Amino acid sequence: MIDFDGLFEEFCAEHDLDIVFSDNMPAGYETANGTFDVTQRTLFLNRVQIAAFPEYEQLFYFFHELRHALQYLHPERFDAEIQRSRYYSVMYDGTCYVLSDGEWRECQLTGGEETFTALYLGQPYEVDANTYAYEKVRARCGDSEGLRELASFWIPQCPPAFSEYRRLYAELDRRVGSACPESRDGAI
Repeated sequence: MIDFDGLFEEFCAEHDLDIVFSDNMPAGYETANGTFDVTQRTLFLNRVQIAAFPEYEQLFYFFHELRHALQYLHPERFDAEIQRSRYYSVMYDGTCYVLSDGEWRECQLTGGEETFTALYLGQPYEVDANTYAYEKVRARCGDSEGLRELASFWIPQCPPAFSEYRRLYAELDRRVGSACPESRDGAI
């Protein structure tokens, strides 16, 4: 059995994070493996759902969400593309969210699931979190075919160019009426 609570405390101390850990998934995320909500400063891990997964997979989702906490709360540690992308969330069905003034604003885009899946997986902050999770789990559990397959599923070989994200972000900002992140002070 994985000591998630101990790992969480150790990670937070090592990375200067002041966040909460919960397995009480927020509304709308009941079937998600995990999520980090910067507005609540809470890492949610669906321990019941992932309990049947292999250890490497459970840890993958855990470290993925911890990396998101770092991206949001210590953006200065990341490159400009990751810093910018963290304000936007693209779901598989075209539902999108923009973080503006400390809240997530929703809008809907039209298009196919394949397009939105590629945009979701290729987001710079997602690629970084998945790559980080893979490396952390590989160091902890060793390399395995299962872990490589999991990473291959979540980390795209050819993510969309960042210029495509710039256009997407401008459209999302326009739709929700928010200022572009460059004009924000970065405080969340």
